Amino acid sequence: MSETIIDRLCLDRLRELFQLAGYRVETLMDPAASLAYLRSATNGIAFDIRPGNMQPGDEQVFVDLALIAVLHVQGEMPLDLVNRWNATRRFARLQFSPPFLALSFDVSLAGGVSPNHLRGQIEIWDQLVQQLVTFLREEFAALARPRQADVAETATMPAAANGHIVDAGAAHPAR
Repeated sequence: MSETIIDRLCLDRLRELFQLAGYRVETLMDPAASLAYLRSATNGIAFDIRPGNMQPGDEQVFVDLALIAVLHVQGEMPLDLVNRWNATRRFARLQFSPPFLALSFDVSLAGGVSPNHLRGQIEIWDQLVQQLVTFLREEFAALARPRQADVAETATMPAAANGHIVDAGAAHPAR
């Protein structure tokens, strides 16, 4: 049995593929760029599914896409934490532009890919988002430990003042 090779997509077909993978997906419009894109979520982390390069001669068809999760960071975010993530993960990039932390993942259809390959890319993205949540929890906890020890020696302070809060946009639909 041969699979159909995918070398380009439209937004409706991309939505369908994410829905087949178990995601709820909504279509939104970027007012600045006047372009439609998709939004979904996994484990309470909202992410955008953005079309990339358009097929020449057809503004509705694209040959690559980007998956992007943006988190709002309150407090400090050491850049070595971002660099450590990027040095230990192969497929996704983490970028910090205060106060936003963005995880991005590119998917190319160049040369054609199978539906199973595309599904695999979606699964890798899902795993990376879950790993990011764990990574941030562990790293922020490690950063808070020395500060909490200092605070305990000098004064009593609410614990929330020492921690970092990451708002993952939980108001968006979850998978």
